Amino acid sequence: MAEVSATETTTIAPRGQARNLAMATAAFAISFWGWNEIGPLGARYTDELGLSSTQKSLLVAIPVLVGSLGRIVSGALTDRYGGRLMFTVLLVISAPFAFLVGIAGAEHSYLWLLIIGFFLGIAGTTFAVGVPFVNAWFPPERRGSALGIFGAGMGGTALSAFFTPRFVGWFGYLPTHVIIAVALLVGAALCWLLMRNAPGWQPSRQPVVPKIAGALRLGVTWRMSFLYAIAFGGFVAFSTYLPTYIHDIYDFSLTKAGTRTAVFAIVAVIARPIGGALADRIGPRRVVAISLTGTAVMAVIVALQPPPDLASGSTFVALAFFLGLGTGGVFAWVALQAPPDRVGSITGVVGAMGGIGGFFPPLVMGATYHLVFPDYGLGLALLTLLAVGGLAFTLLTKSQPRAT
Repeated sequence: MAEVSATETTTIAPRGQARNLAMATAAFAISFWGWNEIGPLGARYTDELGLSSTQKSLLVAIPVLVGSLGRIVSGALTDRYGGRLMFTVLLVISAPFAFLVGIAGAEHSYLWLLIIGFFLGIAGTTFAVGVPFVNAWFPPERRGSALGIFGAGMGGTALSAFFTPRFVGWFGYLPTHVIIAVALLVGAALCWLLMRNAPGWQPSRQPVVPKIAGALRLGVTWRMSFLYAIAFGGFVAFSTYLPTYIHDIYDFSLTKAGTRTAVFAIVAVIARPIGGALADRIGPRRVVAISLTGTAVMAVIVALQPPPDLASGSTFVALAFFLGLGTGGVFAWVALQAPPDRVGSITGVVGAMGGIGGFFPPLVMGATYHLVFPDYGLGLALLTLLAVGGLAFTLLTKSQPRAT
């Protein structure tokens, strides 16, 4: 007999739905702020530490890698321990590393920034906690919309891009990291006090390693991983590297580049619940196809470096919208295709692949800066090719029944 899992719903209290969805979204947002606190200050570290393009790219990308791979474990653990406990624990663990990044930066130590940035990646694993948690609160016909709303918590990257450089100007470099660390701890306390697991949720007793291995054997895991690596990976890559890109290409200050990056992230955040809601109405396949078509077209236009500020800004806004649409569409697809007792573990793997999709582009763009024309053109060309390949995959792959 199949186990009752974190994704099955029984009697649902509407008030509990709204509160827990809001809490999960807020926790996701604050954790993503902490996860992305290095990226908006990348140009500062470059100037102060004399970093090369490759060193700068590695510094920005390290938390992305750890936060991505860690989702495999956090998703499986959520099936066992529940979202309330996992959100609380992960936020508490992340807080000291958010502060220690400030210490390493104040000491002008590139090595310690890399090491602490590695552990800061823990903050990025909360995505794989929220999906099964939210899934358990909503019936299948509403999960696309609910997960889209939860996914808007990735707007924490927008908060980081907009506020982190400004906080440094207002309060100072080290106090900014104290503020972020305290915010993570406050978020953890609120999760423990206000969150509740869904009424029908029962912990999965299956050992974590076999559960992950089982998810890896499912075709749905790899189909969704490929698509999410393009959509969410593209979003993560631009959210973390866009301040550097705008600074290098258009010569904007760190604060102005952060503002434009925040706009990019906010548009993607708004588009994600739209993608989820559309998936409930017209099906996730169509939503993902629209997303990938738009992403391919806009990546080509970005590579041509339209002039600032209206033309380039509109281009990035459109690209953000299509990427956000795709992130909502893919996870609506996951909710339909994943077996009920494995949503957490499948979410962990798919989320990991999405994050890994955001790890490599900054490295490629940093390593190839000035080596091709236009600058950063190779990285954008790869995004275009991946989007076209994903579109072909989406259109040609037959609909699959729910895996069991």
